[in-house]
Amino acid sequence: MKRERATRLLGDMIIRLEQGGWPLSLVDEVYVFGSYVRGALEPNDVDVVVEHGTDKRWLGESLHASINGRDAYVGMRQALRGRTRGISFQFRGRDSLRAEGFDLFLLWRRGEPLSVARDRLTSLKEDRSAGTAPRDHVLTAFQGVESLVPRPARIELFKRHVTGRVRITQLTLRDGYPADEEIAWHVRRRWVETSPLRRVAACALVTLEAEGVDLNSVVLHGKRLFGRGQPERCFVGLGWSGFGHMGRRLDVGCSWLEVMRPHTTKPMDALFVQPVRR
Repeated sequence: MKRERATRLLGDMIIRLEQGGWPLSLVDEVYVFGSYVRGALEPNDVDVVVEHGTDKRWLGESLHASINGRDAYVGMRQALRGRTRGISFQFRGRDSLRAEGFDLFLLWRRGEPLSVARDRLTSLKEDRSAGTAPRDHVLTAFQGVESLVPRPARIELFKRHVTGRVRITQLTLRDGYPADEEIAWHVRRRWVETSPLRRVAACALVTLEAEGVDLNSVVLHGKRLFGRGQPERCFVGLGWSGFGHMGRRLDVGCSWLEVMRPHTTKPMDALFVQPVRR
């Protein structure tokens, strides 16, 4: 991504924060770190850390998301970045990143004049000698798709892999629909024909079928397949929306297939994470 576009994304985010509204009214501070702060002309993405509080509504919706296997931060990400992509968010990670030695640049703080945040953004100048830093916590299984794996996911998967708790395989999804007509009907009923999620869900199930996974035990994007009552054995995540619950599911022996970038026509890559029995 060009630096000009990254700057525009951050400027738009500052405006949204100033406009407020829930859940942005919960945000206390926003920090930027990584290659953009160092002045890179073409950062891979913009790394942002968001510190926020909670209220009764946040706690209720977070609990509901947890029960249904969804990511509680989907709404806050969308509120911060709108319909654009290019910003990689970490939530409540300020202290842990500082402990790892990362330099965090304060961009926005609640209660300060809007001009302060804009001046801070303007102060971040380009540096032609600053390249993009190599990503940390990278595994062989991430090769070619590193930019599609958020840093918190890389850290989680890296730790589990190096301690021998999971086996990670990169897969290219197969096109088509599952042979089971009832399961294929579930996919068609759940998403309209033009939705990229319909295609990616069907392709994910076909791929799992080829890997020998019993589709009766699959949780597809937070929901069980229609009419199935088997124990959960595999979770299909689409675009990391359920990542917050990956660790808990892996701990109980559930596999995880994460499709990183759903698309209506292009080939799609996925990471297949399988817990290793001890």
